[in-house]
Amino acid sequence: MAKYLVETYYNCSFKVSHYLDNVDEAELSNLEKREDGKFEILDVKLDNRKTKSLDKNSKNIEDKKQESKKIDLISENLKKQSALREDKNTFLKKQNDVANKRFSMPDRRKGYIQKVSIGNHKVYLHTGEYEDGKIGEIFIDTSKEGELVKALMNNFAIAVSLGLQYGVPLDEFVSAYVETKFEPSGKVQGNDRILSATSILDYIFRELAISYLNREDLAHTPSIGSGNDKSKDIEIYENEDQNQFLKLVKDITSKGFVRNNYKKKLVDLSDIRINLKGKK
Repeated sequence: MAKYLVETYYNCSFKVSHYLDNVDEAELSNLEKREDGKFEILDVKLDNRKTKSLDKNSKNIEDKKQESKKIDLISENLKKQSALREDKNTFLKKQNDVANKRFSMPDRRKGYIQKVSIGNHKVYLHTGEYEDGKIGEIFIDTSKEGELVKALMNNFAIAVSLGLQYGVPLDEFVSAYVETKFEPSGKVQGNDRILSATSILDYIFRELAISYLNREDLAHTPSIGSGNDKSKDIEIYENEDQNQFLKLVKDITSKGFVRNNYKKKLVDLSDIRINLKGKK
């Protein structure tokens, strides 16, 4: 038989009646000490009840139950943490796979060639684009330079192209190489947006930023189409989804060649009729 100790607490309301011969201050002050009063219980309520086991074996069982509950909680928390770690690791693996993936250029690609002269040195910039118009490679050719300089420029262009194909934003190259200073430098002839450059790299990445990133802050002259009526541009934007001709031209036109603004430089002549009658 197991032994238990039960402790019960009650709230009791009672009334005490005293019969006094004389009512004065001395007798009233000693009223609580008198034992001749008549007690009358008004209400009794159960407040709390505690049960304690006096058997050692039962205590050990309860302790084991509490310990098992704690172990279960700890195991559940560990499972949740391990699941979160696995999710985090899989997410990081996916991100690393995407970051380490090279997006190769298509075999037949769009692009443009820009020829300029910087301090009597001719520089040819070739670009290659993905199908969506994003730049993916560059080639740099120079004249009046030694084999060492040409080789360095070619390998530098390969390194930049690999960076672009592995997902490095063009903004990073622009911020790194614009305003670099070395010879040849000076006036730029052959480019309508860039009038001077502090180096060949400064010119190249200014040109790429203007053509592909719309960085007008790096240009020395305003854009030709900047002063046109905005209402005409809005009409072109609204009719673009319904005009297959503009879609076709967008797909076959180099985004860098038209400097990221083909809508202002294309004219739709599909609805225009030309009268070819000769003079009589």
